[in-house]
Amino acid sequence: MADILLLLASGADGHAEPGVLGMDSYQWVALAMTVLIAVFIWKKVPGIITGGLDAKIAEIRRALDEAKALRAEAEALRAEYAAKIAGAEKDAEAMLAGAREEADAILAKAEADSEVMVARRQRMAEDKIAAAERAAVAEVKAKAVTAAAAASKVLIVKAHDKKADKKLADEVISSL
Repeated sequence: MADILLLLASGADGHAEPGVLGMDSYQWVALAMTVLIAVFIWKKVPGIITGGLDAKIAEIRRALDEAKALRAEAEALRAEYAAKIAGAEKDAEAMLAGAREEADAILAKAEADSEVMVARRQRMAEDKIAAAERAAVAEVKAKAVTAAAAASKVLIVKAHDKKADKKLADEVISSL
């Protein structure tokens, strides 16, 4: 195997390249390439390739322009929605402030109503107390009158006898 590798590495020392019409193989390759390039130029292949590339470039430009337009539209929408959000935040703040003012007004009204109710109930309690005092005074007076009448009766019975009653009755009659 080492002999084969050595033979391959040394090249083809004993081997000759075939030639046709007096031209070596590398000359035939050069001639074939020249003919191929000439055919390409004659059939306008570079123009076709350039046209295809130009069309691709134009398509890419259209896509880029469309992307720029879409981006501008997206930025406009973003700005619009940012403005709407800012407006909504201001509206929310205004609503919150209104709700706080309304809650403060309701609280103040409730405090005022409770003060009025406390004053009314206090007045009612004072009126009940005064009525109870009047009733108690009237009851005490009634008991005092009853007690005084009973005591008077007892005193009159003790101090006045029939003779004094007759004299008193006579005085009353004579004064009339």
